[in-house]
Amino acid sequence: MKMGVLQTGEVNPALAVEHGEYPEMFMRLFRQVDPALEFQVWRTVHGEIPAAPEEADLWLVTGSRHGVYDKLPWMEPLKAFLRAAYAAERPILGVCFGHQILAEALGGEVVKSERGWGIGAQDYALTRKPGWLEGARDSLRFNAVHQDQVVRTPAEAEVLAGSEFCPNAILAYGGAESPLAISIQAHPEFDDAYEGALIRNRESLTEAQRAQALASLGGSLDALDFARRALDALTRRRAQAA
Repeated sequence: MKMGVLQTGEVNPALAVEHGEYPEMFMRLFRQVDPALEFQVWRTVHGEIPAAPEEADLWLVTGSRHGVYDKLPWMEPLKAFLRAAYAAERPILGVCFGHQILAEALGGEVVKSERGWGIGAQDYALTRKPGWLEGARDSLRFNAVHQDQVVRTPAEAEVLAGSEFCPNAILAYGGAESPLAISIQAHPEFDDAYEGALIRNRESLTEAQRAQALASLGGSLDALDFARRALDALTRRRAQAA
């Protein structure tokens, strides 16, 4: 099975030497789930858009320092591609910016939230547990870095988890039990080492925000379990559509 990775952002060069780029982080995560999984990367942030949804078995949209409202030249082609992939029933997994642009592509709304930064380890209460989340913890913890939020979800989306700070944290599209797309505001691919480096290098944080975010790190994360469950759900949906 091939996962097509749509790279919509780049890691700070000062951090990339040690931690790698976003596609590499996802490869490390998903190879723990399925060592046989193949990957192909499209540098969408530099204008690379796949010719057709059929070029991969499922698609992953990465995070980015950009906001969907930045209206950069590659964003509308990416939205068009995501709509085409969704219509072709090619599964999609959106993460952070990927979560946001998928929502906007399918009719939702994203804004820079007045609530400020969601940074450090964040907890999201599951409001529904479809079969692929059966047995998961009632509250899931992931590392996160974001100010933007999905404030209006598309008609095709169902909210599976959220918090007071981020109500629309995990969405399932096309039916929660057998989703065609899954998206998450947090970063399952960010380990504590990279998250800590981001926090220490984020100049826009106050010292109090930085200290609080760093203090949140080091607990048990649900990243690997979520990756396994999401991949299994999307793979089953792909098999049904084949």
